[in-house]
Amino acid sequence: STSGIPDPDLFIRTGGEKRISNFLLWQIAYSELYFTDTLWPDFGKDALDLAIKYFSSRQRRFGQTGEQINEGG
Repeated sequence: STSGIPDPDLFIRTGGEKRISNFLLWQIAYSELYFTDTLWPDFGKDALDLAIKYFSSRQRRFGQTGEQINEGG
């Protein structure tokens, strides 16, 4: 159970798979998804830096459209 724990902001899937396999399905509804071909044992600081750079470039909308965000609502 993830009760009492905030939902993830960033979901990283390693190994080249482009699916979430129902992992934390409800908790990642508004998470940013990042997929990489890098295998988990090789996923180090540089790979994490790339994922964070990707995450920081995203506009978090939490289910709203870009227009709704720009209108402030």
